[in-house]
Amino acid sequence: MKSERQVTIANEKGLHVRPATKFAQVAVRFRSRIEVVKDGATVNAKSSIDLLTLAAEPGSVLLIRADGDDAQAAVDALAGLVADRFGFRDD
Repeated sequence: MKSERQVTIANEKGLHVRPATKFAQVAVRFRSRIEVVKDGATVNAKSSIDLLTLAAEPGSVLLIRADGDDAQAAVDALAGLVADRFGFRDD
C-alpha cells in the first residue's frame, strides 16, 4: 500500500537537528519505506542526517511518501508530528 501527504513546516526554526531527529525516530517505528521530498530532492525519512540535507526552513512544503503495509499509519503519524511542530513549542 502507498500513501503520501503534503505538509508545511510551521515551527520557527524549520527542520533543524532536534525536529529532524524526532521525525526519524518516529519513522523508524514503521516497516514501510518512507521518503520525504522537497523541491525535487528525495531523502530517507528514517535518517536524521538525510532529513537535514533538505534545509527545510519555516514555510517549506514537504511531501511525505510511504510504501508498505503500514504506509497510511506512517504518513498519518509523521504528518501529525509536523502539524504539532514536532512537539517543541519554542522551536
